[in-house]
Amino acid sequence: METEIYFVRHAHSVFSLEDEETRGLSKKGWEDAKEVTEIMMEENIDYIISSPYTRAIQTVEGLARKLKKEIILDERFRERDLAARDHHFEDPSEAIKYVFDHPLFHYPGGESNIEVQARGIEALREIISAHKGKKIAIGVHGLIMTCTMKYFSDQYGLDFWKGTSKPDIYKLQFDENFHLLHCKRLWAQKKESDLLKIL
Repeated sequence: METEIYFVRHAHSVFSLEDEETRGLSKKGWEDAKEVTEIMMEENIDYIISSPYTRAIQTVEGLARKLKKEIILDERFRERDLAARDHHFEDPSEAIKYVFDHPLFHYPGGESNIEVQARGIEALREIISAHKGKKIAIGVHGLIMTCTMKYFSDQYGLDFWKGTSKPDIYKLQFDENFHLLHCKRLWAQKKESDLLKIL
C-alpha cells in the first residue's frame, strides 16, 4: 500500500525576519497559489497539513476551500531557525552553505540540519502511519522540506534547495516501510506544459 505525500513549498512572500511567522503572500504569491490549487485539485487529496506560518497556510488554503477540508497545523513543519533573530550574518547564503556542509553545526539560537531533519521525519512518519494509502498535501518551507527529503537521498542537498522555486510541489510515494519509492516535481511540469502551449 503506497502513501503519497505532496510537499507544497509556499508561494512568494516579501522577506521580513521580524514577521517570520506572520508574513503573508505577495501579489505574485497569491497568483501562483491559484495555480497550486489547480494542480493539486487533480490529485484527489485526502488530507491537508501545513506549517503554522501564514505564507504556508495561504498557499494551500485555496485547495482546502475547494475540497471543503480542514487545514491541520503541525509546528514541526515550520521553517528552520538558522540562528537567533538578533544574530547578524554578513552573507546568509554562505551561512546556509556552512550548515549543509556541517550538518551537526548550529549557529547561536539556531538549529542544525540534523535537528531540522529529525523533526521533519518525526512528523512525516506519524502522518504516513496514521494515513496509510492516502494522499496528503503538506504546506511547507524550502529548508525544512530539503532537510527532510535528504533523509532519503543525498541528492536532496544544497543544490537541490537552490533549484526549488516559490511555490513548488514535490510528490513523494512511500511504501509501508517508510521507503521513498518515487519523487516527482509537479510545479516544473506545470510550467513546462504552459511553455509548450505558448510555443
